[in-house]
Formats: sequence, C-alpha cells, structure tokens
Amino acid sequence: SRTSMKDRLTGFATGADSDPYQLDENGYPFHQTNEDALTFLRESKDKPFFLYYATWLVHAPIHTRSEERLAKYAKRLGVDPANTPGRKSPGQKNPFYCAMVEELDYYLGQVFDYLDETDDPRWPGHKLRENTYLIFTSDNGGMEGGPKERYTDNHPLLRGKISAMEGGTRVPLIITGPGIPAGIQTDVMANGLDFYPTILAMTRTPKPKTKPLDGCDLFPLLHGDPTDPELVKEANGKPRDTMVWHFPHGTALESTIRIGDFKLVRNYDHAENPSTTKLELFRLYVTKDGQSIRGDIEESENLAASMPEKATQLNQRLTGVLTEMKASYPVYNPDTSVALPEKDKACVILSHQQKKQAVEFRFQENGAKVVHANLIYSLNGGKKHEEWFRKQLKAGNDGRVLTALPEGTTHYFLNLIDENQFLRSYPVAKSVNKSFAESAISAKGGGQGNTPADKPRKVVDLNRPFDRWDTNKDNFLNLKEYQLGQAGGKKLQRRFKNFDRDNDGKVSRDEFVNRRKRN
Repeated sequence: SRTSMKDRLTGFATGADSDPYQLDENGYPFHQTNEDALTFLRESKDKPFFLYYATWLVHAPIHTRSEERLAKYAKRLGVDPANTPGRKSPGQKNPFYCAMVEELDYYLGQVFDYLDETDDPRWPGHKLRENTYLIFTSDNGGMEGGPKERYTDNHPLLRGKISAMEGGTRVPLIITGPGIPAGIQTDVMANGLDFYPTILAMTRTPKPKTKPLDGCDLFPLLHGDPTDPELVKEANGKPRDTMVWHFPHGTALESTIRIGDFKLVRNYDHAENPSTTKLELFRLYVTKDGQSIRGDIEESENLAASMPEKATQLNQRLTGVLTEMKASYPVYNPDTSVALPEKDKACVILSHQQKKQAVEFRFQENGAKVVHANLIYSLNGGKKHEEWFRKQLKAGNDGRVLTALPEGTTHYFLNLIDENQFLRSYPVAKSVNKSFAESAISAKGGGQGNTPADKPRKVVDLNRPFDRWDTNKDNFLNLKEYQLGQAGGKKLQRRFKNFDRDNDGKVSRDEFVNRRKRN
C-alpha cells in the first residue's frame, strides 16, 4: 500500500477481518493496487484490454506491512530493523527493501497466474496469456538511499535514481507475448519512448501521421532476431544507434549521449565540483566481428583524455540534439561563494515599475549579455497550493524588459539568464519552504510595495577599490594597504581578517570581491 506507516516497526497487518490490510492465506497483506488490476482483468477478459500497472513497490517510504517477511530478511541479513544501515553502507542490507521486493514478486505473480490459468473467451481452447503481450520494466534505476538510510545497491553500475549514469538509466526490461522467442537476452538499446510505437504495432493501430514519434518500434526486433540492432529503425529507415538523456536539474546536472558502444557524460557542475570533469567518455561495449561484448558498463574508466576526438564528436552531437529539442540548461547563482568563472559579469536588476497591468523592469549588464528573460507569475499566490507559471520575455538592448501581466496575476518575479548561464532573480526568494508569494512582487501593489526588490541595487565595480589600494601591484592586499586605503587604522584589523579567509596574512582579489558581494 502507498499509505505510509508512521512507525514501521508497529502496525503490521493481521488476519483480523476488520484489518484493511488483512493477511491472505499465504501471509501477504491485502494490496489494493493489485486487487484493482485483477478486477480489471476479470471485467475485461472478453474484449481487447490495456492494463497499465504502476505499482508503489519498490518506492519510498521503505516499509512493509508484513512482519513475517521483515523478520525473515532481518535474520538473513543479520540486521536490526530498528537500526538499518546508513546511507554510505554498501550492499543489500535493508530488510524492509527486501520484503518489498518479495511482495512485488508475489503480487505480480498473481496477475501472471490469472493470465496463465484463465480461458480466453474469444479464443476457445486457449488461455489469456497466449494472446497477451507483457512489458515489465522500471522508470529508473534503484534509489540507493535517502538522507540517512541505504535502500539498495546498484553495484556494479554507477549511482542510481536521479542520475543519468548507468545505475540511474539502465533498468530491467522483459517483453513476452505471441511470436516472441523465449529465453533470449539482448544488448540492443531500447527505452521507454519505444513502448508507444511498439504497442501500436502489437495492436495493429496506425501511427499518428502528424509528426514522427520520438521512440522506435521494437516489434520487428521482437519477432525477428532480438539480438540484431539493425532491426530497430528511426523514422528515416536507418538503424538507431543514438540515445540521449537530459537531466539538467536536481542533483544530477548532466546530459548524456550514447552512440553505439560509447557513452559521453557532460557535467554542468564541473566548475564547482572538484570530483567531476566537464566531459566523461566510457566504452560500455566492444564490438568484435559483429558481436557486442560487454565492456565498461561500470563507467570506471574515463577515456575523454585518451580519446579527445571521440569525446568532441559525441559532445558536438549532444549539443545538436539538445538544440533541436530546445532543451533548457542548469543555471548558476552569481552570489555563490564558489569562485565560478564569469560570475562577476552577471547582470543586476535595478528596479521595476508597474502601471495597471504593464510592468517595466530595468537591469544593467556587467560584461555578459542577457539572453533569456522570463516572467515567473502566479494566479493564486499566498494560497495553500501556489501554482507558478513562466512567460518568456525579451530583454532589450536598452536595459529594459517590458511585459503585460497575464490576466489574474497575483504575484510575480523576473528571471534573467546571461550567456554564461548565470541567473539573476528579482526579487530574491527568501525561502523555498514558505510561500513564494511572500518574496514576490504583488500585482495589486502597482509596483509601489515595500519589498526589498523595489529598492534599486547600486552596481559597484569591486575591482576598482582593490586596484586603488593595492599599491605594490602584487594582486594582494596586506593589512597596511587595507588600513591606508580605508583610512581606518587599527579598527580595520578585524574586518581584514574576515576578508582573509585562508588566514595567510593577505587578501587576494577573489577573497576581496567575494566577501564584498556577500556583504
């Protein structure tokens, strides 16, 4: 059940008739989703049917209503359920997770058994299973853990859910049905986008003629040689050899492309994350004599430096695909304390003025051109469930952004993004845990509200005082230079120490500029 248990060590299902999760004859809790699926099959068996079974198993919250199965795996793993392994503990050591996997197997088994044992009313002498296609898969790799607890371990694959590495995108896929040979394992690329055109082919339903589908029809592969990648073709009739994954948000901040045996990963956080490089190149498979042999699916050896031409080729192709799909990209915070390149060139939004529904924003560029402007607005700001929308605007060369507020707007922000992907938001949201309307401009205020955003921000070139005070031109300020420049004598010693973050007795340009920005 999706319903969470407040205390996962109590409240287990029982055999009592009054228990909504009453244990069945095999000791498994009642599972509403599974019962709904079986009910649908019973009611639909005499006509063509399509069942989309989206289970909550296995998914957080990680718990089970089966005390028997929890005890079984706690004993097998030698783990105390009250003290499960921490987030960084490797291996399969979570008894709650194991119990959930067994329950998934049991419930799906009931569905498969029904298809195996039930006569097909439209095909006398045959069972439903003989006339039914089954697709079993997952929408992502296993979630390896929460903030404090290890859920699962995708070893030998790297990472898991919320990542475009193999642990996050490589998932089980089993397809069975009429005409599909059994017991064959294939390394041919496939993904969830392929299901729609494949199901259309399975049901002999014509494809939409308006535009090509993103996925490919796997039916020729399934009914031919499931190991032959030449049977999976794009809309132009050519075999597919390329796939792209784009994950520009959350904790991933990466895009990946696979062409044949190679996979390239583009990391957008490489400038501020020392553990990553901009490009990673892996050879997942090695093709010899037309046969695909497992290579580095663990993504353990980055070949970008040793194969720069290959990395450049895939990176250029990735850019082309993302440009074609008009992809969005991660944006950076110019107020971060991290020394990101070009952040000092980010624009500053100076002010806004609203007259009825017309709004004018004024901004100043500081060396980087503003390339995107977006009005972020709400029609129910301050309500329990706020909804926010985006309206694309144009940033003028005169430092102005003009727009008419959409009808019904209650609150709004302006976002500007420059050519280096730095985002300046106006006003700055105070907290994501509260109503965004508390920080936004009120449309009813006519632009004359008392929010901090209504006060123009003075733009200061912080390098000028540094250059003026750096009398010996060594690109550092010592205490004496700082005191003379400020004309404050010994009173400035404490402030100087605040600038000197590495305590080496001198202040670099970066330390000075970043500290001034924080102030």
